Amino acid sequence: MMKRLLDITVAFLGLLVASPVLLPVMFLVWRQDRHSPFYIAPRVGRGSGIFRMVKLRSMRINADRSGVDSTSAADNRITPVGHFIRRYKLDEITQLWNVLLGDMSLVGPRPNVERETRLYTPVEQKLLSVKPGITDYASIVFADEGDILSGHPDPDLGYNQLIRPWKSRLGLFYIDHAGVLLDLKLVALTALAIVSRKDALAAVARDLQARGAPEDLVRVALRETRLVPHAPPGSNEIVQSRGEHLAA
Repeated sequence: MMKRLLDITVAFLGLLVASPVLLPVMFLVWRQDRHSPFYIAPRVGRGSGIFRMVKLRSMRINADRSGVDSTSAADNRITPVGHFIRRYKLDEITQLWNVLLGDMSLVGPRPNVERETRLYTPVEQKLLSVKPGITDYASIVFADEGDILSGHPDPDLGYNQLIRPWKSRLGLFYIDHAGVLLDLKLVALTALAIVSRKDALAAVARDLQARGAPEDLVRVALRETRLVPHAPPGSNEIVQSRGEHLAA
């Protein structure tokens, strides 16, 4: 009950405060190609149900028909205005509407597309037991996801090898330690990351360590070392391609 009250209050105030920025950007998105400034993205929610996530559109029309789910910073589908939107995470602010509707929470594992959730191991299926969120540990740690995948010959493969294993583990760790106080802390750290990413990462690592997280998870949260391919939770194999694995 407290979590839902927090969601509604912050989502309403957030949309109200952000409207002076969102409205002009919405106009610029519409102006560049005369199409809707919104991208309605089907995502998998709690209990594996599909909901329509509202995003401020950062890509050209029909970009999702390419069959590529992961996006690098150099992706040529991103429009000029879209680079600005992604840099300042404006496409995530509009998801506060989904929070108001009850499809999402402020804090929780990030929602994924159905193609990706089909790859989940039995252990990762637990990520679908709670409402997805706008932010969580992984959203802070992997806020530079586009840069990580930039130049990778297969962004989807890169995501599944480099990001998904740790993103899923962070999401599962959040579920095991979820609470209103942790939600408030993660919202504050998400705001801090805009000002100082280094300080936010250090604070995330300290929080994980204080809650008894494994050393390798704490180390990855600091993002001081290069990411290498790793097996997702519940598997001993590194994802090689969709439906295929390479022994770890």
